[in-house]
Amino acid sequence: MELKQLEYFMAVCQELHFTRAAEKLGIAQPSLSQQIRLLEHEIGTPLFDRVGKRTLITEAGKTLLHHCYNIFHELSQARAAISELQSLNRGTLKIGTLLTVVNYLLPPTVIGFHRKYPNIELSVLGLRTGDIFEGLLKNELDLGIVYLPMEHEELEKILLYKENLALAAPADHPVAKEPFVTLDILKETPSVLLPSSYFLRQLINEQCRALDIKPQQVLEMTTMESIINMVVQGVGVTILPKGYLDYIDNQQIRTIPIKSPVLTTEIGLVYRKNKYLCAASRVFKEQLLATLPLIQT
Repeated sequence: MELKQLEYFMAVCQELHFTRAAEKLGIAQPSLSQQIRLLEHEIGTPLFDRVGKRTLITEAGKTLLHHCYNIFHELSQARAAISELQSLNRGTLKIGTLLTVVNYLLPPTVIGFHRKYPNIELSVLGLRTGDIFEGLLKNELDLGIVYLPMEHEELEKILLYKENLALAAPADHPVAKEPFVTLDILKETPSVLLPSSYFLRQLINEQCRALDIKPQQVLEMTTMESIINMVVQGVGVTILPKGYLDYIDNQQIRTIPIKSPVLTTEIGLVYRKNKYLCAASRVFKEQLLATLPLIQT
C-alpha cells in the first residue's frame, strides 16, 4: 500500500466519479482505475461499488477513508513540527471564523500578527459553524471561531467571550425610542432574519417557541450586511449580535436591548485535540486572547 494510492483513493471518495477524480489528480483515468484495483487487491475487498454510472463507497471504503484522514493528519503534524524548526519565518495558518465576528473580533489580531510575522501565509475564512467543524476534522483549518456550546471528542474549545443579541430598527421606527424591547416585538413587527439553518436564527426560534411567539417574518437573507440594508430601507427590524451592530455604527438604525429573555451567545476558539499546534497557531491564539479585553470595552 502506497501513499500515492491512498491519495488517489481519497480523490475518488471526494468526487465519486473516476473521470473527474483523474482530471483533478492530473492523471489518465485508466491509470487511476488500475491503482484503485491494486489497492483493493492489497486490502482484500472492494472499496467502491459501481452501480451503473454511479460510484458508491463500500463500508470497507468508509473505514479506510477514516484512517486515511488520520494517516495524512499525522504526516501534516510531522511537517509542522519540522517546519517549526525554522521558527516563524515561513509557513501557513488557516482560520475559519463565524461571519458574525470576522469584522470586529479578528482585525486587531490579524493586523498585529501580520506585522510581526509577515512571512506566514495567513488565511481567514468566513464560514458557518458546521463548515468550520468539518474543516478542522479534515485538517483543512488550523483554528476555528464558533458558537458554543460545542461537544466533540476530537475538538478542544476555549470560551472567548459572551455576547448579547439586540434588536436593530430603522432610526425613524416607533420602537427606536424604546429603552428596551421583548421578543414580542417579532410578533408585532415585520422582521428580516437569517435563515433557519443558521445558529443565531435557531437560537431565536427556540426562544420564540418557548414563549409561543410566531415571528412576523417578511424576508430571509444570508448575510448581515444585506439584512442591515433591508432594515435601513424600512423593510423590517432584525436581531443580530450587539457587538456587530456597535461595530458598524450605522446612523440610520438604532440598537435596542432585548429583555425577557436576554438572548446571549458564547463565542469560542476550537481546534483538534490531537493536532500539533504549530508556533503560528499558538502565537495567534495568544494574541487573540490578549485583544479580547480591548474588544469588549
